Amino acid sequence: MSADEDVAVRYEFAVQMTCGACVQAVTKALEKVDGIQESEIDLEGQGVTVVATARLLDLLAALESTGMKTVVLGMGGTKGNLGAAVAILKSDDPNVHGVVRFIQLAEKACLIDATVAGLTPGKHGFHIHEFGDWSNGCINTGGHYNPGGNDHGGPDDDNRHAGDLGNIEAGADGVAVFRTVDRVLNVWDIIGRGIVVHAGEDDLGRGGVPESKTTGNAGGRVACGTIARSAGVFENTKRICKCNGTTIWEEDDLRFA
Repeated sequence: MSADEDVAVRYEFAVQMTCGACVQAVTKALEKVDGIQESEIDLEGQGVTVVATARLLDLLAALESTGMKTVVLGMGGTKGNLGAAVAILKSDDPNVHGVVRFIQLAEKACLIDATVAGLTPGKHGFHIHEFGDWSNGCINTGGHYNPGGNDHGGPDDDNRHAGDLGNIEAGADGVAVFRTVDRVLNVWDIIGRGIVVHAGEDDLGRGGVPESKTTGNAGGRVACGTIARSAGVFENTKRICKCNGTTIWEEDDLRFA
């Protein structure tokens, strides 16, 4: 992780704590995670708030190691809730799934945190596409999100599509973890659009073939999802779903990834 990506995020969790021993267990679990700057535990409200440079996945793993159910309620920057979004990735391959989260940290700083499982080892193109329509697989997501009419490029290039996020890289276990701060994207501009993982590596516009300047020659689309608004810190007060009476703890049992 570069210094640019090593930024603090405020996370809000619901944790099914019922006693003082639960608080002690949560405290000890968080002490094992590097990068935590602040933490607050509310037993009565069953809430835990953390400010950390640590990845969400690491914080969730620590809290769940206590044996208590844990649900992410909200995420935001340390300067307030400037916008947050989430996309659940799905695929025709039932083994491929993932979650991508977006947090607006400042006017030109959008944190992107993703975990994708079930991929073939290696690099995979990772882009925001024009439409959040995956009613026909990932085909209906359209082309890369490119309001400026630029050539395709890498995420650090001046001449790039707004949706050009480069590559995610899956290890031998097929899991890719990705965390970066993008200086072009704004959460409010991408809600309702699609996020797509491709079968091959994005050449970042440098491949020397016609597709390099349009798609990065990244191949087919193996997973996609719709980017939807999500709650910032202290914006999600739901404990029971009004549509079906499911509690927050029961709902957690049904989460996709």
